[in-house]
Amino acid sequence: MFVNTAGGIAGGDRFDIDIATGEGARLTLTTAAAEKVYRAGGPAAQLNIALKAEARSHLAWLPQETILFDRARISRRIDIDLAEDASLLLCEIVVFGRSAMGERMLHGEFVDRWRLRRGGKLVFAETVRLDGDIGEKLGRPAIAKGGVAIGTALIVPGDEAVVERIREASESFGGEVGVSAWNGFAIARFCAQDAARLRADMITVLGRASGAALPRLWLN
Repeated sequence: MFVNTAGGIAGGDRFDIDIATGEGARLTLTTAAAEKVYRAGGPAAQLNIALKAEARSHLAWLPQETILFDRARISRRIDIDLAEDASLLLCEIVVFGRSAMGERMLHGEFVDRWRLRRGGKLVFAETVRLDGDIGEKLGRPAIAKGGVAIGTALIVPGDEAVVERIREASESFGGEVGVSAWNGFAIARFCAQDAARLRADMITVLGRASGAALPRLWLN
C-alpha cells in the first residue's frame, strides 16, 4: 500500500513517484485513500509518476481516485518503461468535484500526459488538457455529456481476446466504457455520472483483464 498525501495537494506542490520492479518480480500497489487536489491561486501542482518493469516482471499500479476541487490546477505526467516481456496493469480515475457533497469542479486546469515505452520503443503517447470553464466543457456531448468522472485502464500485453472478455460484461456497466487494442496493449476508457458508478465499472474491467485479486481497499 502506497501512503499518499491523503490530506491533499495544493497549488505549487510537486510530488515525484518512482516505482520499479526487478527481473521476475511481481508488485501490486494501491493508495490508502483518494487523492485530493485543492484550489490553487498560483502555480499548478505537479505530479510525476515513473513506472518501470524489468524482464519477466509484473507491475500493477492501481491507485484510488484523484478528486479535483473547484479551481484546482494540476499537471500530471505518467511515464511507463517496460521490458519487452514485462506486463502491466494500470488504472487511473479522475473525479471533477464531490457530487455526493454537492460540490462540482467548475473552473480550473487539468493536464494529463501519458507516455508508454515497451522494449525502449514508444508505443503510446497522449496528452489531455482541460482548463478554463471545465464544468461547461464536461457538459458537452462530445466530451463527457455531463459526466463528472473519467478513467483509463492500461493492460500490457493486451490483444483482441482481452477486449472481447471485457466487452462480454458490457451489459453490467453503469457508465460509458470503450475498449480497444493495438501495438500489443489494450486500453479501456471510462466516463460516468458519478465516481461510484465508474469505480464499479473499473473493478469489472480489471477483474476481466487480470486473474489476480484486486487490493482489498478497492473492495471495501
